[in-house]
Amino acid sequence: MSYKETVKLMLDRGLIKNQKIDFKQIEALLFRAKKDLIAAKANLEIDEEVTYNYAYLAMLRCGRAMVFIKEYRPSDGQQHKTVIELSGKILGNNFVDTFRKFDNMRRKRNQFTYDPFLPVSKLEANNALKIAEEFVKKIIEIVKKENPQQNINF
Repeated sequence: MSYKETVKLMLDRGLIKNQKIDFKQIEALLFRAKKDLIAAKANLEIDEEVTYNYAYLAMLRCGRAMVFIKEYRPSDGQQHKTVIELSGKILGNNFVDTFRKFDNMRRKRNQFTYDPFLPVSKLEANNALKIAEEFVKKIIEIVKKENPQQNINF
């Protein structure tokens, strides 16, 4: 399904709604994503779940930034899934593998949030952190190109 078809379907189903672009909000999301990465890295030796969770949150905030750039906002009870699907369509084929991993992270995070016996290994946490670091870096580059007048400093 194409980006345009995905947007139409999501609008029709009430999964997203139109929103005026606000680069201050986008900048705040990206700034928070960078802080999430710092927290994830700082906790790697202490708590794998915290690292995994904050790596995921960094990616989610960047996905939301991409959705906001296109003047949409998720508006349903499954916002994380909607953000992943729509931002994946926005970014296209070069990010298919990244978004497959992102969606797997969403599922794993949901599982360990509700199942206290489902462990997150150090390897999983470290891999999540690496994926998130690469993703955040790419999204910041894209946002800077999208609005070069905006002075985004990180």
